[in-house]
Amino acid sequence: MVNRRKYERRLCRRIAKIQCGAGTLPRDCTVTDISEGGVKVVAEQLEIPPEFIIIFAPDHARHCRLRWRIGCEFGAEFVD
Repeated sequence: MVNRRKYERRLCRRIAKIQCGAGTLPRDCTVTDISEGGVKVVAEQLEIPPEFIIIFAPDHARHCRLRWRIGCEFGAEFVD
């Protein structure tokens, strides 16, 4: 199996928030791995738009683009 990732990923179990659009309330999620280029996230009962903001801390947020989704897990690339 060929690894097509550009960046090495690191496993983690970090609570974060997803903001799906301007004026929407951030929703809880769990980041299960992260790299310089993106994240893998678990978010139950959350409809994920093609682009969103993931908030790691009040002063640390990243703009993301959805790349794939299987059930409540999805991967996103950083686009900022």
